[in-house]
Amino acid sequence: MSEPIARASGQVRVEYHAFHLADAGEYTQPPFHPENGLIFSRPGLAVVLAGVNSGPVDVTVEIYRGAVPLPDHAEAWDEVVDHSIESLTGDMRVTAMMDSLPELPVLTPFGPGPYRARVHARGRDRAHDAHVTDPVEAFLLQVWPRQREPDLIHRHNDRYGQSMRQSVQAQPQPVAPPEPAEEDWRRAANERLRRRGT
Repeated sequence: MSEPIARASGQVRVEYHAFHLADAGEYTQPPFHPENGLIFSRPGLAVVLAGVNSGPVDVTVEIYRGAVPLPDHAEAWDEVVDHSIESLTGDMRVTAMMDSLPELPVLTPFGPGPYRARVHARGRDRAHDAHVTDPVEAFLLQVWPRQREPDLIHRHNDRYGQSMRQSVQAQPQPVAPPEPAEEDWRRAANERLRRRGT
């Protein structure tokens, strides 16, 4: 496996079960739709889901120039998912909602555009929904430039991720509004019926 061009570890403060990967000034969370149970995103911001409600988690960031093969030790993690993220500024970083920026490398040093993030998580079931003062969860983020692709699931092994995936499946599917042409047709048909009745 190629060596990362940047690597660092630190603690990140989780609030409301999440920490963010965000461009500067991007604070509006995308619609809550964690299909893979671990990460979801919109351009400029991604949300990583933690089991704890609030408190610190351990995060390691590794930045690569190209795709990273899955290591032999992937089974040491409960969840491993490849997800496409997009930076609008080229300055996307790990951020916390109510805390200062952790001392971690810029995730998108090759400029604006699409990247691939392999997110590893361990320990999300240990203190589910708790407020913690010491980390009980660990995350590894491996990031490299890559065109957008569908999510790739390597491991789904914790109960928290399963509950997130089930919550998405239970959400009602949005109903698309009628096509304008159909709406016009209904209006014209109603108008004809009204005229016949007079």
